[in-house]
Amino acid sequence: MRTANKAGRLHLITSTGAVDVATASGGRFDADPQKVYARWEEFRAWEQQAELPGGQPFEPAELGSPAPAPAQLVAVGLNYHDHAAETGVTVPEELLTVFGKFTSSISGPHTTVGLPRGNVDWEAELAVVIGTTASHVTEAEAAQHIAGYTAAQDLTERIMQMSGPVPQFGLAKSFCGFTPLGPWLVTPDEIPDPGDLRLTCALNGEIVQDGNTRDLVLPVPVLLARLSQVITLHPGDVILTGTPAGVGWGRKPPRYLAPGDILTTHIDHIGTLTQRFTRTDTAQEAATD
Repeated sequence: MRTANKAGRLHLITSTGAVDVATASGGRFDADPQKVYARWEEFRAWEQQAELPGGQPFEPAELGSPAPAPAQLVAVGLNYHDHAAETGVTVPEELLTVFGKFTSSISGPHTTVGLPRGNVDWEAELAVVIGTTASHVTEAEAAQHIAGYTAAQDLTERIMQMSGPVPQFGLAKSFCGFTPLGPWLVTPDEIPDPGDLRLTCALNGEIVQDGNTRDLVLPVPVLLARLSQVITLHPGDVILTGTPAGVGWGRKPPRYLAPGDILTTHIDHIGTLTQRFTRTDTAQEAATD
């Protein structure tokens, strides 16, 4: 099953197009895409037996984030061996770098992003959306709590990230539009193996990241189990699972995003994100100071 946020309303994506869930269910389920996660098991049961009408065609630009307002947006750093190597950091065996992002940074899959002053970098990531509450779960139980998967970019302004007496991971990754998600949520039954998904990121058509989830330091079930020992994961929460090698920061010389750039992120069996970059008004003003 694939669910999408089309023009702010929850839709099912079928072979013929998009089906409005609130209309198809006779109002049983809310049109708000975020609210469905609180009733995820009921929704899945309904979808499996529902006689759905034909889907309507739609434009990619109509799509928003499949989880637009999670209670928690959790991100994980250094969760790919090759990315840790390119940054020169030794990966801890028990606990990786974990930080929160502000949910106001979430946007849809096809967007224009304003670049703030600084050095903005790309990070292609597999994102997990929680379907049922997970607290103190085991690795074997973790998969039962996953609603599905989507593609993500964890855009980062590197100067702010490393400034101050301690790193500012969450703030530097939370500018407006810095967390594109989409193009839709794909349920686990439609993905042959979440532990073997290819992720690519292209800058103006040039592949800059080409990784696979089989290289994760902590695979998704292990990651969810360890997070749940500390925090309670709620339905609709989003977890960014880390990025493979190839970020701009790790290059020699470093390379960062510029106005006019187009960033394309793709994950097999899930789909594609496209971000176009422009300069924000505040950055233009700063450049003339």
